[in-house]
Amino acid sequence: MSYFTDLALQYIDGEWRPGNGSWDIIDFNPYNGEKLASITVATTEEIDQAYRAAKRHQPAWAATNPYSRRIVFERAVRIIEDREQEFTEAIIAELGGTRLKAAFELHLAKEFLREAIQLALRAEGRIVPSPVDGKENRVYRVPVGVVAVISPFNFPFLLSIKSVAPALALGNAVVLKPHQNTPVCGGALVAKVLEEAGLPPGLLNVVVTDIAEIGDSLIEHPSANVISFTGSDKVGRHVATVGASHFKKVILELGGNSAMLVLDDADVDYAVDAAVFSRFVHQGQVCMAANRLIVDRSVLEEFTEKFVAKVRTLKVGDPQDPTTHIGPLINSGQAESITAVVDQTIEDGATVLVRGGTEGNVVSPTVLTDIPADSAVLHQEVFGPVALIIPVDGEEEAVRVANDTPYGLGGAVHTRDVERGIAVARRIETGMVHVNDSTVGDEPIVPFGGEKHSGLGRLNGDQMVEAFTVTKWISIQHGRSAFPF
Repeated sequence: MSYFTDLALQYIDGEWRPGNGSWDIIDFNPYNGEKLASITVATTEEIDQAYRAAKRHQPAWAATNPYSRRIVFERAVRIIEDREQEFTEAIIAELGGTRLKAAFELHLAKEFLREAIQLALRAEGRIVPSPVDGKENRVYRVPVGVVAVISPFNFPFLLSIKSVAPALALGNAVVLKPHQNTPVCGGALVAKVLEEAGLPPGLLNVVVTDIAEIGDSLIEHPSANVISFTGSDKVGRHVATVGASHFKKVILELGGNSAMLVLDDADVDYAVDAAVFSRFVHQGQVCMAANRLIVDRSVLEEFTEKFVAKVRTLKVGDPQDPTTHIGPLINSGQAESITAVVDQTIEDGATVLVRGGTEGNVVSPTVLTDIPADSAVLHQEVFGPVALIIPVDGEEEAVRVANDTPYGLGGAVHTRDVERGIAVARRIETGMVHVNDSTVGDEPIVPFGGEKHSGLGRLNGDQMVEAFTVTKWISIQHGRSAFPF
């Protein structure tokens, strides 16, 4: 099967069909510019059809024995395992992800599907005591109904599955809109896997479209009870505003400006390895990436020398080459934006330790230090291969600098004293911090999410039950109540 030929379609109510819009989304390979697919966009009418299908089929799915529901996800794991090489090639072609990145994404996608198998059985109810004699209170966990999922371009297959699979496992139906730059890996491929795994028609609908065509119809539709959005804080703010105005529950996984703190007692060699991975994995197009490397002056010279030396060894170029570390950014706009950020930061007065060039969508690593305190780069998410080394004097300044950002997604602390690292981590205003590890991490059963402008709510594990089910109180009065009138 040619995924980019056979799956360049909408998937609505169990049917693969072209969109009815008046223009096409063109899917390009970001490394070589090859046209992969042309997909006619879905219209507002097709958005409505997708939601109607989801709402129509959801009650029967919710009534299905959860032991039967979980079989779908068991099969989905096996499908990915059987076609891992094909899926790897698709990720490399559509995202410009390296082979290492594709392996990482597919591994996590399988892990989240395995967790969905368990989630199908986790929506437990309870009996609650009552102060009224003879009254029995039952609290049920029931599906929310229909979930809208909007996924990003950087880990599209994984981050679509991450919300889609739990929502389905818990008895909901889903309307998924993948990012325009990754319509196949983020949308059609997910639908194909679950279709082949035996998911009944109409429960997952994939609409490939753009706000220019549909406006806010995807997030305004009355059938959407929960909206799970992963993307930029700018778009997330709009999704939250529109969602709230229509009384919808919104889960936002947004951008970050994560810091890695290298304290005075850190294992410098290990911290360097963790920092290079944390900053440059998938070209820095990771919300958890270490934007800022906050380094104690007592180890600054050693860290900087070793960090720069390791960065210079990174191979940049064709993501098909298994030895490549850094491939292309997702599109020319992103490449131009990152180049402009670097140019502006240098103009602000930063010292250049490594200056990467830009060829097409491939941007080589840049390392900057001595960044002026008022430079905009310190307070924004840099979604590309740019590392900022920030010297500090002591732990207090390190924490203060780490918190000096509107974002609060992740971070890391490196120290030989684990308890010290935990104490520092607790003072960093983020949803996640890793002691003596990378800033980049995700696991199926731990709460994932950020503070401040990095999002609302949490995903993973039991948080999925909170996100995609609601409680329902049913009381039973055994005997007769006495009423005051």
